[in-house]
Amino acid sequence: MDERDLGPLADIEQRVLWLATSMIHHANRVRPNATGLKVGGHQASCASMVSIMTALWFDQLRPGDRVAVKPHASPVLHAINYLLGELDESYLTRLREFGGLQSYPSRTKDPDPVDYSTGSVGIGATAPIWGAVARRYVETTFGGAGAGRQYSLVGDAELDEGAVWEAILDSSVAELGEVVWIVDLNRQSLDRVVPNIAADRLEKMFGAAGWQVITVKFGALLEELFLRPGGQPLRYRILQMPNPEYQRLLRCQADELRTRLPGDGPGADAVAELIAGLDDGTLTRAIRNLGGHDLDALRKAYSTIDDTRPTIILAYTIKGHALPTEGHPQNHSSLLTVPQYEEFGAGLGMDPANPWARFGENTAAGLLCAQTAAALHRDDTVEKLPPAVPADFGRTPSGTSTTQAALGRTLLDLSRESPDAAQRVVTVSPDVSSTTNLAGWLNKVGVWSPGERRNWFDDDSETIMHWRERPTGQHMELGIAETNLVGLMGELGATWSRWGEPLFPIGVMYDPFVERALEPWSYGIYAGGQSILVGTPSGVTLAAEGGAHQSITTPSIGLEQPGCISYEPAFAIDVEWILLSCIGRLGRSGGSSSYLRLSTRPVDQRLAAVPTDPAARERRRRQVVAGAYTVRSATNAQVTLVAMGAMLTETLTAAERLADQGIAAEVVCVTSPGLLFEALQARRGHGDAPTWILDQVFPAQRAAPIVSVLDGHPHTLAFLQTINQVRGISLGVSRFGQVGTLDDVYLYHGIDTDGIVRAALDLTQ
Repeated sequence: MDERDLGPLADIEQRVLWLATSMIHHANRVRPNATGLKVGGHQASCASMVSIMTALWFDQLRPGDRVAVKPHASPVLHAINYLLGELDESYLTRLREFGGLQSYPSRTKDPDPVDYSTGSVGIGATAPIWGAVARRYVETTFGGAGAGRQYSLVGDAELDEGAVWEAILDSSVAELGEVVWIVDLNRQSLDRVVPNIAADRLEKMFGAAGWQVITVKFGALLEELFLRPGGQPLRYRILQMPNPEYQRLLRCQADELRTRLPGDGPGADAVAELIAGLDDGTLTRAIRNLGGHDLDALRKAYSTIDDTRPTIILAYTIKGHALPTEGHPQNHSSLLTVPQYEEFGAGLGMDPANPWARFGENTAAGLLCAQTAAALHRDDTVEKLPPAVPADFGRTPSGTSTTQAALGRTLLDLSRESPDAAQRVVTVSPDVSSTTNLAGWLNKVGVWSPGERRNWFDDDSETIMHWRERPTGQHMELGIAETNLVGLMGELGATWSRWGEPLFPIGVMYDPFVERALEPWSYGIYAGGQSILVGTPSGVTLAAEGGAHQSITTPSIGLEQPGCISYEPAFAIDVEWILLSCIGRLGRSGGSSSYLRLSTRPVDQRLAAVPTDPAARERRRRQVVAGAYTVRSATNAQVTLVAMGAMLTETLTAAERLADQGIAAEVVCVTSPGLLFEALQARRGHGDAPTWILDQVFPAQRAAPIVSVLDGHPHTLAFLQTINQVRGISLGVSRFGQVGTLDDVYLYHGIDTDGIVRAALDLTQ
């Protein structure tokens, strides 16, 4: 498309602006609202993105490209897809309505095609980076992912988010030439004009990270004025004035502009003389003629993208461009009044009473819409059923081991017993592979890299972990940035729905840092990414590391996180059964993510008392996966001791000491409090989860007072007392830890054997 063809593109640009504005207007001013609560929708934020998105969709995108749209510009995306025939007209009146168009783009909830879910500031922006890695991994491992750029449409205030810079600074990102960010540089946040947003500073920061930097500052009108006498002083004046001063000029009529624009610097007279020769209309258009609203300037910028490295395009824009609220410092959430909307429509030649008109099929704009729709068509993804995952390897661990060590052993066993399933496993770690027991797995499968890299330590006999980087590797190591790790996990976990190739992503990090990563991981789950997050080592059991490295609240994540099942196994066999079950839930429609909390505490594996009878063993396995099992039965039990994870050793010892005092204690090991809570809710009519596990492990006929104990916050298991309405005491960790021996730390928190015995005596005597 050359300059002579800009007419249809400009018509589409104008129609997209009208449709986006109308959707928000209808949701707030037309649709009945019984509650009176504001619906919202960000008309000004949409207006600043219209030109950028119109030029991108109708002149640049290819079928393999994918775009993460700035959250507040979702109506612009819906308007474009409506013109392309991808969205039914009925949804245009259902923005932010239950079952309608979502507030922000959502892959899983929108009726409209969406490439990336966005909405949590900074996280949606970085998703295409990890999407690029996931696409490359699928392509090098299985093929069929094709090629294509991964675009992020980003608001300038979004660059304040730490998640953005964690991603940009990772060394691997500089190799991703398909990544393109387009920044809507409107210099406004929610409440004000931001005084210190400077494109030159951003240019240097992205340039230092190895990105190509393209700046689109001015449109054709201003560029032409800069060539006239007085043009360079005008350019200097615009570039040097503070952001708030520039925004104020947008609210001025022509006569006031002639007074304010020249300023009082050395070039003021030349600027005044230049603008004196402009008519009022040209002057007011000129001050608004920024590059982010100039279709030709944007097209030229897109044409210079260098696909050998990531690119950022800084596009100067005006928030609320072409709306009556244009440039107002508080226009972020403002809405056009009914008279303003009607006047706006009249200026565009549109009928406010019938706002949803498409272009005629034989008009130039209508033909361009049809051509674009055909060019961007993608066939529906054909989901490939992932390979079956075994449930049990049939071995019973002996000796002393840790649940953390069992993770690596289970992965190695999977590679031997079920190579088809193991081929789908990809592990991810933030520089802690060796300390989380992944070294054996890493040595076997290698590190993934788009190309082969030499391992300079392959001939060093003292090197235990072999860092072999190659396209066939199955481990990815990022820098120490947990947000990056879970962002990558989310995209690796979405390949089944993007390209029809299911992966089994397993990410490992220190459990104290799980909460740091929780929001982006949760957002990945919301966006359809299925993965397994392993937090290890965990709890105050990590005694010598002190309070800063002792996680407290992570056990309750499974009770609270949608789309996720959490587990805290006590024995190596529990890890095997649980991990295999969790892998079997990945890479499919209706699948789910999982969180495993593991420990470095050595435990005598004989305490698991794994049944030798095959049927009894299978019953135990099903109970482990369902959330709990009985470790020690007691006839006419006077108290039930319930433990999770590392605390089972103290709990079994406490049961023996109680028996010496004539108090019968049953011992239950909880592996998943979340699953037990769902079962309890279902029993009470608030869900459809299976309830059989409660009948088998907490039968009413054996109900007794409960002492629960875990290496985490006690509220996690407190609900167990309500299963059979018994009295109980919940032990756990509710304050920051201390450095010390295991005995010292357990005593400090009251979760030692003595503490368990005392609690049981309080309930029984």
